Amino acid sequence: MTSALLLAAEKESAQVTDWAARAGWVVGLGLFVALVYWLMREGWKWRGTLQGDLPELPTAPDEPGPVRLSMSGRYHGSTTAGQWLDRIVAHGLGARSRVELTLTDAGLDVVRPGASDFFVPAAALREALLGKGIAGKVLTEGGLLVVTWAHGDRLIDSGFRSDHAAEHGAWVDAINSMIKNDTTEGAR
Repeated sequence: MTSALLLAAEKESAQVTDWAARAGWVVGLGLFVALVYWLMREGWKWRGTLQGDLPELPTAPDEPGPVRLSMSGRYHGSTTAGQWLDRIVAHGLGARSRVELTLTDAGLDVVRPGASDFFVPAAALREALLGKGIAGKVLTEGGLLVVTWAHGDRLIDSGFRSDHAAEHGAWVDAINSMIKNDTTEGAR
């Protein structure tokens, strides 16, 4: 009978929770997450400081001319040309955002709600191609419009994704034909 009482007593008693140890782990984990976030933020600011020699971004002219193409989509960032992981963060170029792109004879107007807008003059455009990744963002093959342009003494790749990916081919053709026409007219 005594063994039956012991079994019944064991079933009723539960292990006591050590709340102090649990709270210590939660606070420790929270501090660790805060430290990692702070280090990432400081790294972002340091990268911006290192890229401080990048000139101010041009703004769109008052009269850019007739619109050749326009699209809405996402701006995925800018990198050093050919280095798809070397993100440029100076002047807000590293911030992902929605985008409204407009291509005119004057150049490429990049309007980003919530981030700084910029303009790429037609003379600064170097190439447009379909890519699959930029600045840590990887998409399907041809899912990204990558525009290479010159700014100061740097070549920059900027990545855009249209809300309608089928538009990318037309953008590549239009930008590259603009570049080809500018180089042939300059050679005359």
